[in-house]
Amino acid sequence: MKKLDLKKQWKQLYGAKADAIVAVDVPPLAYLMVDGQGDPNTSQAFQEAVEALYALSYTLKFAVKKGPRAIDYGVMPLEGLWWADDPRVFHAADKSAWKWTAMIAQPEFITRAEVNAAIAEVRKKKNPAALDRARFETLTEGAAAQILYVGPFSAEGPTIQRMHDFIHAAGKELRGKHHEIYLSDPRRTAPEKLKTILRQPMG
Repeated sequence: MKKLDLKKQWKQLYGAKADAIVAVDVPPLAYLMVDGQGDPNTSQAFQEAVEALYALSYTLKFAVKKGPRAIDYGVMPLEGLWWADDPRVFHAADKSAWKWTAMIAQPEFITRAEVNAAIAEVRKKKNPAALDRARFETLTEGAAAQILYVGPFSAEGPTIQRMHDFIHAAGKELRGKHHEIYLSDPRRTAPEKLKTILRQPMG
């Protein structure tokens, strides 16, 4: 059985380099999503969202692998959209007022019926706290700037500012929500070695 490598298939989106900010065109992608608010480092809601997203994503993966299509693929990394009603809060150290959408991208062939079946199965087996807040939705970002950032989450600020400067230098404006793709597991990776793709839609 051939295993699909979605990160390779979407290499321009998940293969960012740390040496330069680049412009990308992000096609519409389907995600499992959970919304919330608060500091991701201390928020129980964020941990519950991550638990539900991974439970659903792996249940979907194994259902498709064992089903009539018999397709295997790797589960995609955790991603997050971040924003605040007051932009000044977003750039401050206090993250308690941050709003977020935790999400995991799904292969384009996944159907809503399969997602509903996975939700029912996960509810029967684990029933994670955030399961009822999970949804299946297409995100359309279009033109965006992105770069691979290596280091602790707390020190992203200067790189985010560089990305914003890149967008303004191109005569564009920031559009949509700040987007992060977590390529490393923070539970197993030293903070200075964490790899995170930073993306900002522009228009």
